[in-house]
Amino acid sequence: MSDSRCAASVGRPRAFDPEVALEKALEVFWRKGYDGTSLADLTEAMGINKPSLYSTFGNKDQLFLKAIEVYENRPCAFFGPALDEPTAHQVVKKMLYGAAANFADKSHPQGCVIIQGALSCSETASTVKEALIARRQEGEQRVRDRLARAQAEGDIPATTNVGALARYIGTVIQGMAIQANNGATSEELTEVADLALSAMPPIAQ
Repeated sequence: MSDSRCAASVGRPRAFDPEVALEKALEVFWRKGYDGTSLADLTEAMGINKPSLYSTFGNKDQLFLKAIEVYENRPCAFFGPALDEPTAHQVVKKMLYGAAANFADKSHPQGCVIIQGALSCSETASTVKEALIARRQEGEQRVRDRLARAQAEGDIPATTNVGALARYIGTVIQGMAIQANNGATSEELTEVADLALSAMPPIAQ
């Protein structure tokens, strides 16, 4: 049959690229949320049937978590690279400005799928919700560890409460994701980032 979207009723399943299919699944989850995405939405976007989805990716929960891994490792991801900056101020600046640029980027759905996914999951999706919360907590801990290292190196004052500062940065980034989902522009989010940066402790002398 000439229509590539038409599933054959006999013969071997149509071959597909799992990486491309995951990218398409990510976009659907990002746009509709975990609960708002149906299996029909996924199979249509991914160009596969349900048996192929289950055999390759597992159930919907497993597919979502695999899509999250794709999300975290995109070339435009900013969180991990920001932690490699040489000073605490540069770490936070790259993180906040990266969030402002990425969350409002019109080339993909707005906001952050990890943040929004945890907020929109129902009780029936508790496994996914807990996994997303764990990822956010892990991210906060990584920021805290980086700030603690900066403190030990004399980059920020010894009196800095690095736990509270890491939580504050996470709170700002989560709020920026929600604002982007509400239509805030990159310029508007950058203004928020500028204000948040003013709360950073002074560079240790």
